[in-house]
Amino acid sequence: MSARASTWTLPGLNARVNSTPDITQDDLQSFPAFRTWVSTLQASLARQRDPSHEFNSDPYVLRQIDIQSVDRFGGGRLGFVKLKADVSNGAGERLPGSVFLRGGSVGMLLILQPNDIPASQEEGKQAILTIQPRIPAGSLAFAEIPAGMLDGSGTFAGGAAKEIEEETGLSVKQDELIDLTSMALHSNEESDGETLQKAVYPSAGGSDEFIPLFLCQKRMPRKEIEELQGKLTGLREHGEKITLKVVPLEDLWKEGLRDGKTLAAWALYKGLQQEGRI
Repeated sequence: MSARASTWTLPGLNARVNSTPDITQDDLQSFPAFRTWVSTLQASLARQRDPSHEFNSDPYVLRQIDIQSVDRFGGGRLGFVKLKADVSNGAGERLPGSVFLRGGSVGMLLILQPNDIPASQEEGKQAILTIQPRIPAGSLAFAEIPAGMLDGSGTFAGGAAKEIEEETGLSVKQDELIDLTSMALHSNEESDGETLQKAVYPSAGGSDEFIPLFLCQKRMPRKEIEELQGKLTGLREHGEKITLKVVPLEDLWKEGLRDGKTLAAWALYKGLQQEGRI
């Protein structure tokens, strides 16, 4: 017997969920990306109770969620969910509510420094880019810093270390990573009180994707750094076809200018460095 579409009420928000046949209520409510999105939205909507809030006189409410499509990874694991959220006030004014749930990813700014120059010297540092097919962008050779989706089984820092090794072949200890986004937000907490993820949102207008950006700086023999140029890496059995490109750190912004997380990582590195924090 084939599965049927279902309708149920979202606990805590009294919002109706209209689901498709290929996802159950338990599937959706156990999906980390959905739980994070709902809890964050719920906290933001609750802030409207404050008399000083812009929307206090006619607050917005999440009234309905329509699940539109679902993609699953190998083994049937839930991967992506596209939905439409009806968020409106008493006057019938609606906020844009097209949402693509894909969950958290990590991005890594991996800086290599030849060990034959002083550790304090910025000149001579190199950064690693991965060149790989990105079909959504229509590219077979997209340049970006190492990155990858989390599977929900570990910490962000642990996920970053794992991604570095998978995409570059370099072994990095978790305690060698610096969380650039968390460090920057620590000195610039949101004054409006919203509790968003300590991460960069590449496309907050439609996707829930958030990317904590990490920094790893390694001193290595110059010859080993040179040997990384053009190296083929990635999990080939999972369809990853990655070629490494080593570029001067000062050129990273223009070598990876099409990639938002690369530019964000470079900007955070430069900003925190200017403040003397890294």
